[in-house]
Amino acid sequence: MKELQDRIIKDGRVLPGNIVKVDGFMNHNVDIALQRRIAKEFKAHFEGREITKIMTVEASGIPLATITADEFGVPLLFAKKAKSDNIEGGLVKSEIFSYTYKKKVTLMVSAEWLSPDDKVLVVDDFMATGQALNGVCDIIGQVGAELVGVCIAIEKGFQGGGDKLREKGIDVCSLAIIEKAEPGCIEFRE
Repeated sequence: MKELQDRIIKDGRVLPGNIVKVDGFMNHNVDIALQRRIAKEFKAHFEGREITKIMTVEASGIPLATITADEFGVPLLFAKKAKSDNIEGGLVKSEIFSYTYKKKVTLMVSAEWLSPDDKVLVVDDFMATGQALNGVCDIIGQVGAELVGVCIAIEKGFQGGGDKLREKGIDVCSLAIIEKAEPGCIEFRE
């Protein structure tokens, strides 16, 4: 998606350690109009496929996943990173290593909201190594739901997370795949 690539170049920054900072429009201060256009791209990619639920991980993926769920006209379910008192019933869990927080995190979803009848599209704003998405896919598999595909706004291709999902036969729709990220230089996969 050229518009997204242009926005990354214009408003994004690369910090030491290949951290791509896009919080001015993607995941802190959110450009809703851009996120709506991204969601429409996801909808076009998966047009005609039955989807009953959109799923993401808290927290920064929630705005994009919400707009995407609205585009598809289905509910949004997000995996929590901490158990709260308002989660009842059985929990489906998956332990991951968070690239962002540099620690192990347990993703969890109430079994009440995900069933074997669900056809799930996973949506996230950003993917590096793919650990969070692997955790969500694991949760989907544990309940016997169908994983329809994965939608990513920005993928750090040089960290391999998306390619590993593709090697498993998962339909991954990434709109901007960054192949190189150094201060002053961002290059995209063609």
